[in-house]
Amino acid sequence: MLTRYTRDFKARIEKLVFRVGGFLEKRVFEDIYEKWLWLQIKDGPFPQHIGIIPDGNRRWARRLGLDPTQGHETGYERIKEVLNWIWDLNVKYVTIYAMSSENCRYRSRDEFNHLASLLRRGVRELLESGEIEKRRIRVKVIGDLSYLPQDLVEEVKKLEEKSSVFKDRTLTLAVCYGGRQEIIEAVKKLINDYEKGVVKISDVTEETFSKYLMTSDLPDPDLVIRTSGEVRISNFLLWQTAYSELYFCDVYWPEFRRIDFWRAIRSYQARERRFGR
Repeated sequence: MLTRYTRDFKARIEKLVFRVGGFLEKRVFEDIYEKWLWLQIKDGPFPQHIGIIPDGNRRWARRLGLDPTQGHETGYERIKEVLNWIWDLNVKYVTIYAMSSENCRYRSRDEFNHLASLLRRGVRELLESGEIEKRRIRVKVIGDLSYLPQDLVEEVKKLEEKSSVFKDRTLTLAVCYGGRQEIIEAVKKLINDYEKGVVKISDVTEETFSKYLMTSDLPDPDLVIRTSGEVRISNFLLWQTAYSELYFCDVYWPEFRRIDFWRAIRSYQARERRFGR
């Protein structure tokens, strides 16, 4: 005869087995679904340039009862994983909205310092891991770097210089970046050149203006992916995304899976890109 203790123990074991079984069943289903998605997208076309707004790190952490810094830590690791998925598709350009100008101006000092420390870690890993040499990646950092510690700015410049010889892929990190601010700075440069006689009013076209932006040597994004369910681009590449395909994913960034990424690619492939024509 089972005692109350052994009945409780048996019930707990059965509950644990059920949970594990459910997890394994879900994993098997996701594996099958992932393969099915790949069959749908594998023949392309793939975007040439993908922009990513990796949103929801803090909310993911709060939902799990974790410190918000853990959300940023997990989000940082997810960025590295997602970049490998993207490079494996032979996408040539990726731009990641790493820190907005609002992040740098309005977040608490402790949170900003933590974000800066993650940027420092990423820069050092790229400098030391051999990844940029293996993938032949040029790294470009755009934004107002005056918010960052000077020694970190120097490391960023070192990474840009070291990677400048590579042309196969370009990784752009938008740090303390804002699209409105970028446009204002471009207008100032254009006015300065006009006053010097470098350009005439009649010379100013969309193509001319684009040359004054921080992304002057990059094509506009074909696809922009934003996580967390928010449906906005939050001051990200305002000029450049005029005709980008936008994909809003209803998961927090630390939960973003290959399935979610391939769904975004499938959505991109299903759209007819007419650029307003």
